[in-house]
Amino acid sequence: MAIELEEHAKADVWNRILRSALALPGARIDRTGYLRKELRKHVAEDVVELAIASSPVKAGISSSQIGKIASSSISWHRTGVTGASVAAGLPGGWWMAGTIPGDLTQFFWHAIVVTQKLAYLHGWPELCADGEELDDETLHILTIFVGVMFGAAGANTLLSRVAENIAKEVAVRLPRMALTRWGLYNLAKEVAKWIGVRLTKQTFARIASKAVPLVGGLASGAITWVSFSQMSSRLATHLATLHPHTGR
Repeated sequence: MAIELEEHAKADVWNRILRSALALPGARIDRTGYLRKELRKHVAEDVVELAIASSPVKAGISSSQIGKIASSSISWHRTGVTGASVAAGLPGGWWMAGTIPGDLTQFFWHAIVVTQKLAYLHGWPELCADGEELDDETLHILTIFVGVMFGAAGANTLLSRVAENIAKEVAVRLPRMALTRWGLYNLAKEVAKWIGVRLTKQTFARIASKAVPLVGGLASGAITWVSFSQMSSRLATHLATLHPHTGR
């Protein structure tokens, strides 16, 4: 019983942070709105609408063009998350009040937002529509994506299996209870535990980097810049190999 509770606590560390990040304004990205806004800068309107109805690849948008848009989104969020991380390490009332949880929350706000953007560019359906109930199934789907970003054991294979099943569904919205129906729910929970352990270890490193406010802020920013770059690039690279090809 004690071992079971300990395992649950590992996953709970991550689930609390994920829920906090998703509770922030703008955390849920509308697939249609995002694709229309980004793609119309590069292709004709009829191509944009076809990409929304199916996927950017099916609409004939090249992988290199998709890669450029993805890189632009990563760059924008990397700048934002790094600036917030530096600010969180500087002296002041809000730092003294305890910005470690807030720092992690804003980091994963950016991670979750860029995850959705990268997924939609690579043909994935709507992951967490605004206004919908945030259930465990949705949390675990997003957890798999973040697991790939972290390099969690088995996360790449798990995301590939999810992509295969989505391709069979041919949908622009992620089916409800998808992981349970596909027999992947328990595997997703293992990824959540893995992330929880990783975050617990990294929290101590982040506290140490802020021990001296000015130096700590710069150090925290540098760590964040590198970490976010590596994580986002890892996910983008893997998604480019999957292309679940949503659509009718």
